[in-house]
Amino acid sequence: QVQLVESGGGLVQPGGSLTLSCVASGSALNSNIMAWYRQAPGKERELVAHILRGTNTYYSDSVKGRFTISRDNDKNTVYLQMDGLKPEDTGVYFCNRFPWIEEYWGQGTQVTVSS
Repeated sequence: QVQLVESGGGLVQPGGSLTLSCVASGSALNSNIMAWYRQAPGKERELVAHILRGTNTYYSDSVKGRFTISRDNDKNTVYLQMDGLKPEDTGVYFCNRFPWIEEYWGQGTQVTVSS
């Protein structure tokens, strides 16, 4: 049984940084593409970034140059380093495979960027 648990969110001022973590149980990571998604209030869930391994990564245009996705398969963990945060980055952040698997959605972690 796969479980993904996100953490690291919080309230941060514009321009600040946060690092999100996603710990996976079961076989969620293995050699699969892992991704971070976010859902802003009143909006649909959107892809933020995904990673296969190393530099094999993808970033949405809205976060490119500010966010960095990484993974540590030994720790079954995927990270999202977020720098230069903007109010429009506010939302609930989730990790999942890419493409996502419906049954893998966790509770997510709330990120609020506000002064």
